[in-house]
Amino acid sequence: MGPATEQVKPRVLVIVPAYNEAESIGDALDSLAAHAPWADVVVVDDASRDATAAVARARGCAVVQLPCNLGVGGAMQTGYLYAWENGYDVAVQFDGDGQHRALLIEPLVEEVVSGRADVALGSRLLDGVRFRFHPLRFIGCWLLSGLVSAITRQRITDPTSGFRAVSRGVTGFFRQHYPQSYLGDTAEALVWAARQKFRIIEIPVRMRQRTGGESAVDSIKGIWRTGCIMLAVLMDCLEPKFPDEPEVTA
Repeated sequence: MGPATEQVKPRVLVIVPAYNEAESIGDALDSLAAHAPWADVVVVDDASRDATAAVARARGCAVVQLPCNLGVGGAMQTGYLYAWENGYDVAVQFDGDGQHRALLIEPLVEEVVSGRADVALGSRLLDGVRFRFHPLRFIGCWLLSGLVSAITRQRITDPTSGFRAVSRGVTGFFRQHYPQSYLGDTAEALVWAARQKFRIIEIPVRMRQRTGGESAVDSIKGIWRTGCIMLAVLMDCLEPKFPDEPEVTA
């Protein structure tokens, strides 16, 4: 890592959930090797039907292959379990489709390593950062931002961002409790973390526009699903928070 954290030398794991990403994941992993060589990488292959796992192994990455498709939530919980059991200090969520920039991982990690945050979230909407959202996705993000900000009692500008770093304490929590619903790995996970009194900080990041595939949010169905996740978040607030776990260092 950079000079500011050379003495700390945290163990950092980048978790890459992937489903049929053979065409794009190679470039993403090459970028990680070039810009974050100090971090280990695990690719959680969510029962892909293509060569995703083979591409990752060819680049020397650890690969966990799920026997059936669990969705991003299940893949990320698997990654957090892997990070916990292997003793990593910081876990980073990083998409395999090329939208996230590996050179911006270090600022996220340093927010966690410094103790300023338990969850460092990369926002596409802070400090003049420009990101071209599909109009329907922007509406969904705006609605979720208002709801999540109200619940967490702090301004969250980009709750659907999946680019984030979390502390070992959050990793321990997420390995056992992690939302599996649509957008659960983004907006709902933030609400769960906030209810456990974990500190959340946003920092501005630039992301690449999607070059292939189609976002599930960029449609009328996506707006309907966004409404469902908003309802799920509200229902979460009616439930008792998860019990605090004893401090464990292993």
